[in-house]
Amino acid sequence: MILPDGADARKLASDIVAACGVIAFRTDTFYGLGANPFDEGAVRAVNDLKGRDGKPVLVLLADPADAARLLDGTPPVFDAVAARLWPGPLTVGKARAELPELLTAGTGTVGVRLPDDEDVRALVRACGGALTATSANPAGRPPARTARESADYFKEGLGLVVDGGASRTELPSTVLDVSGSPARLVREGVLSRESIAEVLGGLGERLA
Repeated sequence: MILPDGADARKLASDIVAACGVIAFRTDTFYGLGANPFDEGAVRAVNDLKGRDGKPVLVLLADPADAARLLDGTPPVFDAVAARLWPGPLTVGKARAELPELLTAGTGTVGVRLPDDEDVRALVRACGGALTATSANPAGRPPARTARESADYFKEGLGLVVDGGASRTELPSTVLDVSGSPARLVREGVLSRESIAEVLGGLGERLA
């Protein structure tokens, strides 16, 4: 089922996520698979849909305060980077020990992102404030950029596809690991290596 983003779609999405189901929705980059990140069964359902194992699953937040539910403290570099680059397509952080291992893939870290899109944050907020957002595509296929592409990829297994329009970028989010020192760029995306290095340099930090 595909519904345009709005109050009705968000209410249904909230019910599906609360029941440990999976939705697809437009993030601030591509379409993503949304599920309750605190429920191991829900995260497993996401991985089963994508047909992959052993990779961490990133999480979108509705508000900066929601980061505390996933992160085991925030070192000064995290707070400084988030203050300068959130909201935005940047993921960072050290995971709380109680999170499902499937979410972190045993890395001890979790990607959390505060999207620079109020509609996306409103949907995440309706679904409890935190929502998985790994790209809506089977492993090895290009990320879905529209609601229809998401639905076509997954003929079964999705409770809902929330149509938020076409994706607004051709690049994925940038993944920066600040769980240790120096900070490590895991994936370069919308935010370039140069822009990250400039921010870290201003903090007296370097980028590995």
